[in-house]
Amino acid sequence: GPDGGLSASKYAYIGGFDGTSNVLAGKLYGIPVKGTHAHAFVSSYSSIDDLHNRELRHASTGALHDLVSISETYRTQVCELLKILQSEASEGEFAAFCAFAIAFPSGLVALVDTYDVFKSGIVNFCGVALALHQLGYKPIGIRLDSGDLAYLSNTVRTLFGQVAIKFDLPWFEHLTIVASNNINEETINSLNEQNHKIDSFGIGTHLVTCQRQPALGCVFKLVEVNGQAKIKLSQDVEKVTCPGKKTVYRLYGSDGRSLIDLLQLSSEAPLSVGQKVLCRHPFQESKRAYVTPAKVEKLLKVYWKDGVVQQEMPTLLEIRDRVIAALASLRQDHKRNLNPTPYKVGVSDCLYNFMHELWLQSAPIGELF
Repeated sequence: GPDGGLSASKYAYIGGFDGTSNVLAGKLYGIPVKGTHAHAFVSSYSSIDDLHNRELRHASTGALHDLVSISETYRTQVCELLKILQSEASEGEFAAFCAFAIAFPSGLVALVDTYDVFKSGIVNFCGVALALHQLGYKPIGIRLDSGDLAYLSNTVRTLFGQVAIKFDLPWFEHLTIVASNNINEETINSLNEQNHKIDSFGIGTHLVTCQRQPALGCVFKLVEVNGQAKIKLSQDVEKVTCPGKKTVYRLYGSDGRSLIDLLQLSSEAPLSVGQKVLCRHPFQESKRAYVTPAKVEKLLKVYWKDGVVQQEMPTLLEIRDRVIAALASLRQDHKRNLNPTPYKVGVSDCLYNFMHELWLQSAPIGELF
């Protein structure tokens, strides 16, 4: 839709992402705005002569310094350290990094693969990063947007370590390495198997367009009207609805992990901690278990009734925190990528009996001839 970019940023943040490159989403929703520059920004510079300003004020003293000259001095030392010919480094890229550092001295994340990651991007970045440090600022890191991301990240981390030792700056080894370039779940799982050194992923296309499931099928089902329970039957048992107005509880074990979500009729007595309760599979009679919860959380809350807001809506940050906490409460086998264990959802004994009685009442009785 017309607000797709805003919706994607909003719900990605709720889902656990740390920030967005969508500036308008940051303004409207208070989402932290994060991002880097583009390849076009780098290639728009040809040399240092393209810079309109070379100076940057010291973070503490406010005195003006020639950032470009300081960066050039450090770049020469870095090239000697890493045994890279300075003549192979792009002057246009160096100018672009200087321009970005002057504009955003506390936010330098340099895109280092416009020309060559090692012969140009890294040495240019290190020169500017060390100059920023001398002027009281701390660079953030670099972004990789192409190539073998696992190999590149490991090699870059090693080079950062060498620079850290040379200039006695331990933090330099731990500068942030961001990776982008059509990242999806499979890519991240593959990188994890290769022991990458990436700290942050910039994910856009595969997150926003939902390529694995481009459409979400949703159907309205009626479970109660005017106080009368309703059930929808089907030959496909998973399409049979659970009738009646219900209350939903999440039951936790003593280790803080969520064990099961339990549905019961709203007319049933509320559950409490330490209360032994029978949880039943809604369709398979023999599947049942007793649960004595160490924590009980009521999941359904009424926010809108009869055209009136019933309670204050949570903020975006509160919703996000709840999502993260709920995910953390799940066992790891529920969250694994390959063959995850299904999370249990059960019904109370009372709801089970009510549902199956109504099922029998609503299902026509066949006649054989």
